[in-house]
Parts: sequence; C-alpha cells; structure tokens
Amino acid sequence: MKVATYRNGTRDGALIIVSRDLRKMVPAASVIAGLQTLQQLLDDWDDLLLKVERVYAELNEIAEVERTPRFEVEDFQAHRAMAPLPRAFQWADGSAYLNHVELVRRARGAEMPASFWTDPLMYQGGSDSFLGATEAIALADEAWGIDLEGEVAVVTGDVPMGCSAAEAGERIRLIMLANDVSLRHLIPGELAKGFGFFHGKPSTAFSPVAVTPNELGSAWRDGKLHLALLAHLNGKLIGRPNAGVDMAFSFAELIAHAAKTRPLGAGSIVGSGTVSNRGEGGPTKPIELGGVGYTCLAELRTVETILEGRPHTPFLKFGDRVRIEMLDAAGHSIFGAIEQEITRYVR
Repeated sequence: MKVATYRNGTRDGALIIVSRDLRKMVPAASVIAGLQTLQQLLDDWDDLLLKVERVYAELNEIAEVERTPRFEVEDFQAHRAMAPLPRAFQWADGSAYLNHVELVRRARGAEMPASFWTDPLMYQGGSDSFLGATEAIALADEAWGIDLEGEVAVVTGDVPMGCSAAEAGERIRLIMLANDVSLRHLIPGELAKGFGFFHGKPSTAFSPVAVTPNELGSAWRDGKLHLALLAHLNGKLIGRPNAGVDMAFSFAELIAHAAKTRPLGAGSIVGSGTVSNRGEGGPTKPIELGGVGYTCLAELRTVETILEGRPHTPFLKFGDRVRIEMLDAAGHSIFGAIEQEITRYVR
C-alpha cells in the first residue's frame, strides 16, 4: 500500500491513496467515510487498514487496465504532496551507519568510542515543521554549512515501553525516505556544549509517498531495506550506497532503543541516519573513482581530505538542487523523489 498527504489548506493535509506505479491517486475521504489524515489511519490502523488496502488494490487495477472506476481517480502530482506526516508526535533519528559516524567525527577531530558499536546513537529532532519532498530548503546563511543527508525512515504504530526488538519490528507501519538537512558549521559548537543538536538540524524533508513493508518484497528483510539510495547534486549522481549494507542496527533495534524508557505513540518516525557504505579497507571512494559515493557532502569532503589533503567540494549554496530517490529492481521509483532547491530565507 502506498499513501501520501496532499495540501488542502490545513496543517495536516488530506490523506490520499496512491497507485503502485505512482501515476494515480484517490482521496481517502472520498472512499472511506471520515478518513481525513494519515495520523487518523495510524491511530485506527487495525480497523481501517483492510478498507484502505481494498481501495489500493482497486486503484492498481484501474491504473493497469484503465477500466471505469467506481470512484473518482486523479493523476498523482508529487508537487502537491506535503510530508506524509506534515507534523508528528515524535521524530527520533538514529545513526545506524557507523561508517558515516566515523567519517563526520573524523572531520571535526573526534574519535569514535567503541560503545557506538553496541549502543545506538539517536537524537530527538523537531517534528512540527517537516518539509514536503519538493519544498525549498530555505535558510538565512550559506555560511552555516548546508548539507543534505539521505536516509530511510519508518513510521510506527503504538510501541510499548521496554519492548523487545522483535516486538518493535512488528510495529513498523510505513517506510519512507528522508533528507535530514544538517548545518555542519553550527553543529560542532552545539555538541561542545554537551547537550546535542538544535540549530544544526533545521526542518527535515520526506519523500512524497510512504509505503507498507509488504510493498518492498524481498528488499525488506531483517528490519532493513536492501536497495540503493540515490543522491544527486545539481543533476550529478554523487551516491548510490545500499541501505541494507553496513547498517549496524536494524530498524527493529532502533525502535526498541527509542522505547527503552518511554512508549512511542502511533505516528512516531524513526530514522536510520545517513546511509553510508564502507569501501575495501576504509571509506568508499567517489563514484567517479569506482566507489558507491555518498549521500551527504560531509563524507565526500572528509574522503577528499584523506585522498588529497583538503576538501574541495563546497557545502550547498543558494540555487543548488538535491535529489534523493530509491528505485526497485525494475528501475521504477518506489517512494517518489525528494527534489529540493536551496534558497535564501526571507521572513
């Protein structure tokens, strides 16, 4: 099942059901009485899921054979989509790809403690102002060191406090992509205070569409998504690491970690951290040198320093465009693309 949220003038938008090929859609409220938002679906998942799945199955038949539908169908337009959850009760972002952790810590002269291999890193981000997949990343100053971060994220149902990883994995309702924007030049000073990120993590963007795990087939296994995450900068492919490789902690483990001392409410979002693969004997190389590249510029700049003595790729500037996407085995977009321009914020 694939779902999205269209802008309709309200904070939480309108839930839509999207065909598997991302070509067609139907507003949920037009076929299921009272179902207005994705949060409603998550709150009443057990009662509503079968109804939504039936509509989804019929929508796919309509898209495939173009027969006359029993409900009104429209073309899906990604630019009308907000984040699937425009605001959420919880945004907890892990850092499960320790190659990324090691590289960005190296860039600021910090060692990686051995405990990071056994105890997941996680921060609690702002969840009241998520960006849609095509919304601009509007910031006041290029000097903040603007960076993209390509991630996978899951949306949970209710998760009880102290649950096991196995139980946590059963509470995964939806999967989507994220651009967890970072301001690299603000982060070191914040971390030096010993109290975590705040200014260094502006609004996160999510893919236009969220999908249920069964949509991913064999690519979803062991609580990981085993497909390449594609990152582009100004039309150039800069990364294609596999999200199922070098992920030290599965989503089930990340969710269980988040729920160690508190329950998670339905609609909580848990991120994987920046998708990152190692190369042979060390960091992967840029794509043009035969590696799988990177889904953030901080890694690229660190590797440039290792290989050439200094970084030469700048952080993002106003007017730059980034694209994050994942394709299935047949080359079709699964979640739709995150496509954003960096712009100057003017209040």
